[in-house]
Amino acid sequence: MQRAADDFDAISRRLGELKSESSRPRQSLAPQIGPQTLFAESGADIVIYGGAAGGGKSYGLLLEALRHTPYVRGFYAVFFRRQMTEITNPGGLWDESLNIFSMVGGTPIMGLHEWRWPNLSKVRFAHLQMESDVLSWHGAQVPFLAFDELTQFTFHQFWYLISRNRSTCGVRPYIRATCNPDAESWVANFISWWIDQDTGFAINDRAGVMRYVVRGPDDNLLWGDTADEVRPYLTIPKDWPDDIEKPEPKSVTFIPAKLSDNPALLAKDPNYLASLLAQPLVDRERLLGGNWKIRPAAGLYFRRGWCEVIDVAPARLKQVRYWDLASTEKTEKNDPDWTVGVKLGRDDDGMIYVLDVVRERCGPFEVERLVKNTASTDKRNTVIGFGLDPGQAGKSQAAYLVRSLTGYTVRPASETGDKITRFGPFSSQCKAGNVKIVSGSWNDAFFRTLEGFPELAHDDDVDSCAGALELLGFQPSWVITDEMLNRARIPVRRYG
Repeated sequence: MQRAADDFDAISRRLGELKSESSRPRQSLAPQIGPQTLFAESGADIVIYGGAAGGGKSYGLLLEALRHTPYVRGFYAVFFRRQMTEITNPGGLWDESLNIFSMVGGTPIMGLHEWRWPNLSKVRFAHLQMESDVLSWHGAQVPFLAFDELTQFTFHQFWYLISRNRSTCGVRPYIRATCNPDAESWVANFISWWIDQDTGFAINDRAGVMRYVVRGPDDNLLWGDTADEVRPYLTIPKDWPDDIEKPEPKSVTFIPAKLSDNPALLAKDPNYLASLLAQPLVDRERLLGGNWKIRPAAGLYFRRGWCEVIDVAPARLKQVRYWDLASTEKTEKNDPDWTVGVKLGRDDDGMIYVLDVVRERCGPFEVERLVKNTASTDKRNTVIGFGLDPGQAGKSQAAYLVRSLTGYTVRPASETGDKITRFGPFSSQCKAGNVKIVSGSWNDAFFRTLEGFPELAHDDDVDSCAGALELLGFQPSWVITDEMLNRARIPVRRYG
């Protein structure tokens, strides 16, 4: 992960510079020197900005509206997020706008999430949760369209709203967008010229370089380095008036930015870097390194070499066992999930121990007996947990298991979030060397399942590890340690 490590070095240098500067508060609405300035100065019709977390994307987007609102009568801008809660969340676009728009004469209309100026200029914040929500903008004319986190919008939503990007106020219509990397999104293909397809990282020499795009005869996108290359493919109506300027191909550029490019955020929240370093590998590569090609793959979330195998665990540990329950017996014609119970312990220093793993394929009666028998061999102070399936059947099963485990501490819990997100904290602790595994006959199957995630058909051990760590009440450390930094410098294979 060399690119992420380089970014850490840049951040460290900038933090040193900030400490030597005056701490006197200063207010400024100018873009920061670097990618944010390049973003503000670009003359392209469509500019996509970002490609990593903490690069000052949203702030740069908001500043763009202030280029015209105080000065151009009737100027109109719309900022889009996929969901309204993403706009109104603490620290979201609306909160950020409250910090800066009032400084240039704007008046907030709270219920409408809109800003207004005496010269009739407006800035509105809106969402496009459903694909069909774009139809509510039919007939609108918006000189400035802004998309925050473009990868969350569909290809259709983006291109439909381009048809609403028109102006009568004198400002040439244009579009600005921000995003974090997402290898699965249409944006990754759209900006592929600006991205090294072998490494997944932005090509620095192409940052801010304009290219031109038109729709081809097969409704595909045709690109050129100059407008002249693609202008012949731009279909102009035969009855186009001679005295009206003919339309030109759309100009597009991509400008990458990372946390190291945002000294304002580093000064306010130096520990944000620790938050990014604490993420699982794939998210860390995307959000800190700006990798557009990395995808979840086997070996990225667990490697047996990350964890020390020990003969005996310390005697005094907080202990839990978490069950990922299944209820189908194995036959010659099926390949059912496993019932897996992972037992974790934690010492006073926060070191985590995988003490035991039970794995069986059996029916409902055998599952109940397995859980009870295992509980009887564990210590009484071992807290027992299991996933609570939604619906009445899941509640009934939970109630029955709790009754059958009288005398033990039992905590059924609803499992929320996708599997990769839930496994992330356990993966991160393994990667950091904070997990030790007691030697046992179950080790090989356990290692094989975790190393194969998320590509193997069965991930029951993964779910059980995630649930057990949550049951421990584990809180990750947000302090940057030498171990974290050393591991951040280990090169890893790039997955395309």
